[in-house]
Amino acid sequence: MMNRREALSRVAIIMGGTVLGAEVFLAGCKTNSKGVTFSKEDIAFLNEVAETILPATNTPGAKEAKVGEFMSVMVNDCYETKDQTIFMEGMKKLEAASKKLNSKSFMESTPAQRTTLLEVLDKEAKEYQKTKKERDPTHYFRMIKELTLSGFFSSEVGATKVLRYVAVPGKFIGSYPYKKGEKAWATS
Repeated sequence: MMNRREALSRVAIIMGGTVLGAEVFLAGCKTNSKGVTFSKEDIAFLNEVAETILPATNTPGAKEAKVGEFMSVMVNDCYETKDQTIFMEGMKKLEAASKKLNSKSFMESTPAQRTTLLEVLDKEAKEYQKTKKERDPTHYFRMIKELTLSGFFSSEVGATKVLRYVAVPGKFIGSYPYKKGEKAWATS
């Protein structure tokens, strides 16, 4: 059985190492970071942010995959100190942006208000990436979004209820037929 670190390593390989700190993930999440502490409220907050990014529809959402807990483990165990700081400060910035845009906290905002806020932050992060120099830090919302996607699609819920999953892979068939609208494969 594959553990979450192995799964994330595979995601990093598939994504060409574009996941923040992919080299750390591939090395087994051993960093020289000081570690951070996430409260239950922080994890609930991250679950709601992740659920806004990947909401439940006719398939489970990020909250069911416990993506908030995944983020807390990955940031604590796999991020360098500077990236942990960016992530933790980013949670505060997201909350401040919610209060500025919606006049209430993220947790008090409606689903529509949350979506609008995250769309604004996503656009901001994309614009930042366009002008970012190599040594500039990663935008906090990009970190949150990458961890949401990685955590969800490497979870049991994401791999088995959203993607197609075969527990024991068979032989490789490079030209396997795919019909438009079918689920993507979680295994190869």
